[in-house]
Amino acid sequence: MVAGDTGARQDVMKLNNKYYILRHGEALSNVKQVCSSWPEKFKNPLTKHGQEMVMAAAEMLKEKQIDMVVASPLLRAKQTAKIVAKELNTPLKFDKRLREIGFGVFNGKPYESFRSFFGNESEKAKKCPPRGECYQDVYDRVSDFLKEIQRNYKGKSILIVSHQATLVMLGWRIKRVTVARGMKMEGDEGAIRKGELREL
Repeated sequence: MVAGDTGARQDVMKLNNKYYILRHGEALSNVKQVCSSWPEKFKNPLTKHGQEMVMAAAEMLKEKQIDMVVASPLLRAKQTAKIVAKELNTPLKFDKRLREIGFGVFNGKPYESFRSFFGNESEKAKKCPPRGECYQDVYDRVSDFLKEIQRNYKGKSILIVSHQATLVMLGWRIKRVTVARGMKMEGDEGAIRKGELREL
């Protein structure tokens, strides 16, 4: 625990399963730099390059003996998960708690408009855009997801396919890092690239 961060530990998360995370491959919204969350305002599929990213990740996963894939139901994550599940011949489930952070009024708008809503990065922790979510909201829902999957499965290898903010919050939860503490981390240490695969 970091000195002065009294809420850093919360409840200790002992993992019952081996977890891998995969951010969706490049999508149309990434190319156009447009916010895309729920409800999806436009069709936002993987690009050809995004599909290639996912196939490369699927090849790496073939040696991991994945038992199940759980994914965000947004189109770009759904396509990513379907490609991987097919390559691995693995059961696939979707869970709305793994959706992208809710952009609210910025959904479907240029990403720069969402970025300029905040005075600094740390404001994202608890400042929500109108009708949207803050990082704490995402942290809470992925915490709920993780607790449930911990209760229902044991000794499995599970792949979670989702989005940048969602996967970062999931990682913080497992490491017992609060959102406030996570936002103070230097640089892009926790950033997850499109199509990137990690073991938690």
